[in-house]
Order: sequence, then C-alpha cells, then structure tokens
Amino acid sequence: MERVVGTVVRGLRGPIINQGDSIEDIVVESVLKASEVEGFNIQDKDIVTVTESIVARAQGNYATIDHIAKDVSAKFGDDTVGVIFPILSRNRFAICLRGIAKGVKKVVLMLSYPSDEVGNHLVDLDTLDEKGVNPWTDVLTEKQFRELFGHNKHTFTGVDYIDYYKSLVEEYGVECEVIFSNNPKTILEYTKSVLTCDIHTRFRTKRILEANGGEKIYSLDNILAESIDGSGFNESYGLLGSNKSTENSVKLFPRNCQPVVDKIQQMLKEKTGKNVEVMIYGDGAFKDPVGKIWELADPVVSPAYTAGLNGTPNEIKLKYLADNNFADLRGEELQKAISEYIDNKGTDLVGAMEAQGTTPRQLTDLIGSLSDLTSGSGDKGTPMIFIQGYFDNYTK
Repeated sequence: MERVVGTVVRGLRGPIINQGDSIEDIVVESVLKASEVEGFNIQDKDIVTVTESIVARAQGNYATIDHIAKDVSAKFGDDTVGVIFPILSRNRFAICLRGIAKGVKKVVLMLSYPSDEVGNHLVDLDTLDEKGVNPWTDVLTEKQFRELFGHNKHTFTGVDYIDYYKSLVEEYGVECEVIFSNNPKTILEYTKSVLTCDIHTRFRTKRILEANGGEKIYSLDNILAESIDGSGFNESYGLLGSNKSTENSVKLFPRNCQPVVDKIQQMLKEKTGKNVEVMIYGDGAFKDPVGKIWELADPVVSPAYTAGLNGTPNEIKLKYLADNNFADLRGEELQKAISEYIDNKGTDLVGAMEAQGTTPRQLTDLIGSLSDLTSGSGDKGTPMIFIQGYFDNYTK
C-alpha cells in the first residue's frame, strides 16, 4: 500500500529525573517502551531528542545565588557594576540578577529598548515613533522613560520588568540606577566595570567595551564557568542557558553532552540494530507574532548531537517544480516526473531556483524547534521526542 504519512513526531513520557540518574538508560528504556506500547518500529535515521533540562538535572548541575555572588564579587570587588542588556525573564534572569546584586555594592542596570534581545518589549515601536524617540541614538534615564512611556506590563507575564528588576537589586540594600540605551559604550560613562548579559551578541558587545576604555569586562558565560565551592558550572556557557530552579538557585545548561548522545546512539544500535540519530535540545528559534519574542534564550539550540544531524536540508520545492519545470503535466505523469527529479537532485542545491523557499537553517535548529514546540515548557511531561520520517522525501 502507498505510504500516506510523512514525518511523525511523538512526545515520549518518562520518569521524573533526579540527580545521579543515568540519563542514557532512561532515554533508551523510554524509547523502547514507547515503541512496544504504541506499536511502531524503530528505523535507521529516526531521531531521538532530549531536552537539556533533564540532562542537567541528572548531572546535578545547579548553583545558588551565593555561588553567583561569590564569583561576581571576586571579579568586580567594590566597583560599581554596569549590568547591561539582560533579557526580560523571571525564569531566565531574575535569580541571576539576585546573585549579581548580592555580590556588588552598586548596579547601573542598562536595558535595551524597545525590546530585549529575544523580543520582549518594554514599549512598542509605534509609541516610540509617536514620542519622537530614536532607540539607536537616544539614551534615557528611568525618569525620562517613565515620563515618555509610563508603566507597561509584559503582554503575557503581566510584569513591569523595570520595577521588578530594580526591586530585586534593592532587596539586598544595593543601589540600582536604571538607564536605557542600545549602545554598549553608554555604560562606560557610568562605570568601567561591566557585566554584559546579552546572549547571541555578547562577543561584539565585549569587543566594543574593551576597545573603548572598559577595564573589567565580563559576560554571563564568564560567571560560573568553573565551580565555586562545589557548585555546578559550565565551562563553555557559565550562566547562559540557566533556568530558575528555586527562589535561591538556578539549573545551569548541561555540560559534557557529546558523550551522552553518542552513548544513547550506541545503546539503541545494540538493542535494535538501527542507527538512530540523537540530539540534546534547548530553546527552539521561532518568532511569536503576538508577543514578538523569538524564543532562543539558550546560547545554542543544541549543545550536542550525533554526526548524522550535521548540516542543512538539501531539498527541492515541490510547488516550484509543479508550476515551472512540469507545468504541462498532471496526475501520475506529474508525480513520476517530480519523483525522478528528486531522485536525481544534486548534493548541493544552494542557489538553485528549484530550492528557493526551502528553509535555510541548520538541521539541529529546525529539529530543535520542532522538539521544543512538541515538548512545550509546562506540564506535558514529554522531555524526550521521537521523530520518524524527517529525512524522507516525496519519493519514499
């Protein structure tokens, strides 16, 4: 019978993961159990993805605000510290900010506007236009910002992040001055000691600060890049990719992930005889049209993946072939012509007209986004995703 289903994505349920659990055993057992219960066969080129959260939980990769404070204090001493370009998130940054505040004497908090790096808005663009404010050139104090724009709460969280972040700092008896600018050099008018909290633009920000007189310049990936008094850490990303665990602690991005995916792949090969690809995923990368956020608050979508997930799709646009190359064909004759074209497509379609409109992204970013949307961020309880048919095409 002709196959009528292409890619199939399943969210797999498993046990609640605790520190010390063998994440490899749990993932493999969950995949095999799902296969048995749901009645599907595991095939070559199937994909298993595992959320970074349960890998970090199994590793016990946690740190407290005291660990953060000690590291920050060691780096900045009694200096006034510019904390610049944080994203607006209770889950992602609030506990980090508490640790930063606990380790310093004064904070100058510099927020980008109209939105943070991942699209959380402090004010909308239309309002900027109405007020004649240019976010690329204009620097605003907190008083000026409030006079212009008043108090605005986040579309979905209902939080005024200016008040919220300032209150977190002041909770420790630390003075907090808030300013608004998109130019990293602005902060150097207030202090030469800066902790830049942006994620994907951090290297450029640090370069600009260092080239313009910055003296003590660090980014979040420099904080908890090594263990502090036995804390968790991440040598590559530090606090980047961390999430709130409790009111006093964060779960860090998992570390040493490549052996994890390689072992899961090896174990599945031994038990099924099939070569299954495996990746660990964090945030996907997609833009929400209502809240305007584009989601990717982790430093990377995937910190580790097996070799078969390297690269980008090499696909042809079916509707282009149907409308152009084979516009005079119909029915079975059209299907046969398109199938033959796909079977004979080259290995590199970059720039080819037949490939225009296909998604030009890394496979791991596409699969990570698919996995993140499937698992969700709430109580679905499916931290593992099993994907079949992702590498199939119209001819399969």
